[in-house]
Amino acid sequence: MIKIRNKNTGNVLLSLHADRLVGADLREADLSEADLSHADLRDANLFHADLSYANLEHAQLQNANLIGAHLPYSKLNYADLREARLSDGNPFSAAMLHQAELHQAKLQESHLRYVDLHDADLSYADLTNAFLQGADLHSANLKYTLLCGAMFIDADLSGSDLRYSNLCNSHFNSANMKNANLSEAFLNNDEYSKPASLIRANLTRAILVAARLSHAILKEANFYHANLRNTDLSYALLGGAHMRRANVEGADFTGVELAAVVMDFANFSKAKNADIPSYKKNLR
Repeated sequence: MIKIRNKNTGNVLLSLHADRLVGADLREADLSEADLSHADLRDANLFHADLSYANLEHAQLQNANLIGAHLPYSKLNYADLREARLSDGNPFSAAMLHQAELHQAKLQESHLRYVDLHDADLSYADLTNAFLQGADLHSANLKYTLLCGAMFIDADLSGSDLRYSNLCNSHFNSANMKNANLSEAFLNNDEYSKPASLIRANLTRAILVAARLSHAILKEANFYHANLRNTDLSYALLGGAHMRRANVEGADFTGVELAAVVMDFANFSKAKNADIPSYKKNLR
């Protein structure tokens, strides 16, 4: 017999006639404020379960079904959610994890399409090859997070903190990244890794100070009023990008074709290695 208790009162929330929780059927279970820290929930079915405010720190949730699960304010620090399913691709059945704590959580190859992670703490988490198309990550903490190969197409990352994160081979095409902070982020980790793709991403007023965007694919991206001071943009693909009023002081444009870039009122006089076409006007 397994008894799942309330983390605060110790009251029994659910009793199961089983000797373990691996593969347990917990569909639509009311586990709000449950103490499931260090629980082994591999392959468990938590479809539409209420886990709000639950303690799931260090829990094993590999390959668990969390589609539609309600996890706001839950603690998932150090939890293992590799290959967990938090979405079936339907925006109305994605899991809710707003303001959840996922510090150093393992989320490699997890299914997070349309999942609500706004204001969540994902610092130092591993989201390698995770699928987050259309996910809501506005104001999320993604500092020092490993995001290589992750898919953020159409995701909302406005106001998110991505400082020092590794985004090599990640895809942010058409993502909303307004006011996001990507200072010292790695969008191309080394000469052997694939660069990030941010085609048509909205980086209005984003902060990218000293970020590494060498070889990144930035076609038609919007950098209006963005801070690109000391950013490495060498050999980046910027065709059709908008850099109006951007701060590019000290930014390295080695090998960058600027003919099709909107540069009006950006301070390109302070940029490095920028081959500016003679017909470009209104530069500072």
